[in-house]
This record gives sequence, C-alpha cells and structure tokens, in this order.
Amino acid sequence: MSQSRGSQNTYLLVPILLIALLLSTAVIRGPNLVSLSGFGSAIIVSAPLILATFSLMALAVAGRGTVDLAVGPLLAFINVTIVKLNGLGIVTGPFGVFLVALGIGVLYQLFFALIIIFVRVQPIIVALSGFLALTGINLVILPRPGGTAPEWMASWGIGNTIFSPVLLIVLLAIAAWLLFTMTSFYANLRLMGYDERAAYTSGVRINVVRVGAHVIAGLFVGLGAICYTALIASGDPTQGTTMTLTAVTALVLGGVSLSGGRGGVAGGLLGALNLFLIGYVLATFNFGATQAFVTQLFYGLILVLSLLLTLLVPVIGRYLYFISPFAAFVVLGCVVVGIMLYVSTRDTYAVVAVAGGAFKQDADVMTRYLLLPVMQSGSGSVLPDLTTLQKTVFGFAAVLAVLTFTIRAIVAEAASVRLGAFIYVFVSALILLLFVVVGEQSHVPGTLATGQSSGSAP
Repeated sequence: MSQSRGSQNTYLLVPILLIALLLSTAVIRGPNLVSLSGFGSAIIVSAPLILATFSLMALAVAGRGTVDLAVGPLLAFINVTIVKLNGLGIVTGPFGVFLVALGIGVLYQLFFALIIIFVRVQPIIVALSGFLALTGINLVILPRPGGTAPEWMASWGIGNTIFSPVLLIVLLAIAAWLLFTMTSFYANLRLMGYDERAAYTSGVRINVVRVGAHVIAGLFVGLGAICYTALIASGDPTQGTTMTLTAVTALVLGGVSLSGGRGGVAGGLLGALNLFLIGYVLATFNFGATQAFVTQLFYGLILVLSLLLTLLVPVIGRYLYFISPFAAFVVLGCVVVGIMLYVSTRDTYAVVAVAGGAFKQDADVMTRYLLLPVMQSGSGSVLPDLTTLQKTVFGFAAVLAVLTFTIRAIVAEAASVRLGAFIYVFVSALILLLFVVVGEQSHVPGTLATGQSSGSAP
C-alpha cells in the first residue's frame, strides 16, 4: 500500500525539481524578484494563469480527454465584456463585475457540458468550436486592445506589495479546491475520470458529476478573468491563443493526466508557477525582436517533454516510490530560500565586510554562503568558528534529516518483500560515518598525549 501511494504522487517530483531549478535561476539572473514589489508583481502576473490552469484541471480530471481549448478566448471574452460594460456605465461596481464574470463562465461551461452529454459530441470538437467562435466574438466586441477597467481595480494591478486582493482570490481558490477534494463529489469525479463505466455501475450519476465539473471550471475561469482585467487595467481580445497554450502546458507540466482521474491543486499550482518562471528567466536574456517567438518555442518544447515524462511516470514510480514529494519540496525549498537570502543580502554583508577589512575574494564556500568570518591564518582550525546558535541550528537540521530518512526508510521497507537499493546505501553511509567518528575520536587522545609529552620535555 505504501508503494502504491508513493507511485501515485511520484508525478509531483518533476514539477518540484523544475520549480527549484527555475526559481534559483530566476533569483540569480534577476535579483529584483526577491523584494516586496518583485513578489507582488509575480503574484499579479501569475494569478490569471493559475486560475486558468485550475479551470482546465477540473475538466481534465473528469475524463474523456476533456481539454477546454476555449479557456483563453473565454477569459478574454469576460475581460472585454467587463471593460465594455464599464465603459457604457452599466456594470461598474465590484458586485456587478464579479456577478458578470462568474455568470458568463458558468453559463458557457453549462452549455459546453449539455452539448457533450445530450448531443454526444466529442469534447475536443466542442472546445475547438468554442475557441474559434469566442476568438471572433471578442474582436467584434473590442476590435483592438483598449478601454479602461473599473476604477476600484486600479490599485489591484500595481503589484508593489505581496498582500493584495488578487492574492486573496488565489488563496480562496486554492482553499476551495482543497475543501472540494474532501467531498464525496470529488471522489465520484475521480472515479468517473478513471473509468466511466465502472463509475456508472457503482451508482454514480455521471451526468450530474460532469455538469458539476464544468460549473467549477466556469467559476475558476471567471476569477481568472477578473485577475487578468486587474493586471492589464483594460481590455485585450487578442490574448486568447497565448493563454490557452500556456494553461495547457502548465496543466501537463503539473502532472495532471489528460485521460482523467489524476490531478490536484499542488500539481496545477506548480505547473503554472513553472510556466511563469520560464517566461521570467527568458526575459532576463536579450533575444531582441525574437523574444516572443523564443518564449513560445520553449513553451512548446516543455509541453512535448512534459507529455513524454507523463508516460514515464509509472516506470519511475517503481523505483522512487520511497521518496516523498513533500520531503523533496521541503529540502529543495530550503536550498532555494538559502539562495534567495544570499542574493538579497550579499551586498549588505559585502559592504560591512569591506568596511571591517575582512572581505576577501578568495574566501572559501562556507564563508561566502554561510556569511561567516574568514579564519585567520595560523589558527590551526579548518572549520569556521560557529556561534552557539549556529551550532544548535546546524545540529538540529542534521538530526532532523537523519530522523526523516530513517523513518522514511522504515515505513517504505516495512511493506516491502525485499530490501531496496536505498536502504543498502543508507546503512552503508551510516556505517562509514561510524568508522569516521570512531577514527577521529581515537586520534584525538593520541594527539593530546603527544602534545602533552612534547610540552613537558625540557
């Protein structure tokens, strides 16, 4: 059972590893990201993509290969509708804007679901038809980007602080999805995605469940349109194609199965953040006039590689089932936070060190990254001089790491018929560490005795 649970969550290891690499690269290439305005801007820019990915995820879990290609044009349709109604003075207040955005999203998805259920048309055909129709309708409503968003949205898209209404919308969407996963409706949705016939024979009302999934998708895309309107503070009917491609790539990169039955808020969120970081990292390079084309090229390559990795997930899960995605996220998160702290504080410590005359270009790695003073020559000590607090922190971290690996190995191997390769490597490392400690302890008395005898000699 333990192996089965681990193999089900193995798909999260790929987006977790990728977000650690991308975030580290983004921080190094663009240090301005590590600031209140940097994080605030990142939240504002990535929020529409996150919510659009959640909308696609609700439909993908339902099965039948339901990928709503019209999610981008639908988001743009809600955007231009809000701007147009605001310009006419019909809908200007927050309550009216939210009602229009959520209502349009739900009505479109209901229409989508009814066609699939009663007309029995393949979802991809309906999605493609909606994509083409909405793209043309958007240009009819607003021929070119322009207009103005409601006045109360003006402060939403500034992005000079982390805490904003857009962040609240994203957090509420994540909390709502997590609460949704605790319901029996979500269990029926996943069962229907895995095997629709089995769900039907088990008594699941598959038509009701499918309609519910589309309603949830409509709510998410409505919230995404509100965040997008706050971001650009105007209307743009031309961003539908780009948003669709980006959201589908984020969906696949987050490990959500397009065949149905598998997907979660963690995978969708990681996939969307990875796509945002890819765009951020590419923006730090100067590609000139081909910047937009290079970004689209990378999105396409990542989509293909993500699909290939999805096929390899069952094979990888057989060998990496003992690695917890949560543990990998914590470990890699600590590494990335360390890099962010170093990048954000290196100038301050460099100035202090230069003022004190202790800064050296050839300082060792521990001195540079742990911000410790350089050891004086002739001190006879190889390790830097740690304070009591630093010793306590490092000791606690080491003990916690050993306990985590030990408990994880015990749990993973308890249900296993034979010992895996990990337990052999782990035990061998402990034995080797034991020999090193014993050797060092046996060497210290000899050294002290030699020093005492040499000191007592005339």
